Amino acid sequence: MYDIGNLTLIGSSHISPKSVKEVREVILEKQPNFVAIELDKGRFLGLMGKQSKLQFSQIRRMGVKGFLFALFGSWLEEKLGKIVKTKPGAEMKSAVLTAAKVNAKVALIDQNIDITIKRLFKAITWREKFRFIGDIIKGFISRKPQIDIKFDLREVPSEEIIEQMISLIKDRYPSVYKVLIDERNKYMAKKLQILMKQNPDAKIVVVVGAGHIKGMREILEH
Repeated sequence: MYDIGNLTLIGSSHISPKSVKEVREVILEKQPNFVAIELDKGRFLGLMGKQSKLQFSQIRRMGVKGFLFALFGSWLEEKLGKIVKTKPGAEMKSAVLTAAKVNAKVALIDQNIDITIKRLFKAITWREKFRFIGDIIKGFISRKPQIDIKFDLREVPSEEIIEQMISLIKDRYPSVYKVLIDERNKYMAKKLQILMKQNPDAKIVVVVGAGHIKGMREILEH
């Protein structure tokens, strides 16, 4: 957790029960005016059960490959969530429900997922695609992880582990890093800067994935 002026940043894991608890406790303690979360409108409605998480109408907007990629991501999070007995996005849902308890407004600060995925498939190179296939094959054959540090899925990874993972992605998949991490860091930080400027006296609690914390902090602090 980091404080920047009237803003508090919480780095979460989308499948960690400890993140759910931390988010709830911080919001109750801070009593903010706004709770900003790493979601767009579509994912927010899906999380809160207002619509199915992924709809076939999205195929037209993000393309077949993009839709299948998003579907695979949702499936993977669901599988990992079952291991730790926590539904993916539970910390975001906890943020929304706790915000209601303290009469805080909810701000959706992430870029539309359709745009993100379309940009990803436009940016990713053939070299990265072949490298991805190679890494999967090597993973099945050698069973040797590229990050030689174990961590508990129920915990939010330490800064050291997050740095290693992001560094690995940046090195091996620069387009993926640029679109999924760097561009979204800038997008979310800009949304927060606008929110802070429009509400200079408001207290704001922000819940984003732990992998976004360092990049967003650097932008917001400067």
